[in-house]
Amino acid sequence: MFYYVYILKGNTNKPYIGCTEDLRERLERHKNGYIPATKSLLPVELISYFAFPNKYAAFNFEKYLKTGSRRAFLRKHQIVW
Repeated sequence: MFYYVYILKGNTNKPYIGCTEDLRERLERHKNGYIPATKSLLPVELISYFAFPNKYAAFNFEKYLKTGSRRAFLRKHQIVW
């Protein structure tokens, strides 16, 4: 089983970062407006995702991306829009 950290692009310039066990199901929920945090950002588009075999590594990476270091990471890996 893998855990996924994902980055969505919505109707703002700020990325939305989340973590899940089932990426396909979670993306469908985002796209259909079932996730309160992104409902106002519709439509949303998957920009990138990262798979981890360990949920703690995934949660730690999600936490890292939600800090100021996110900008440097996104630029370094050319994850921009």
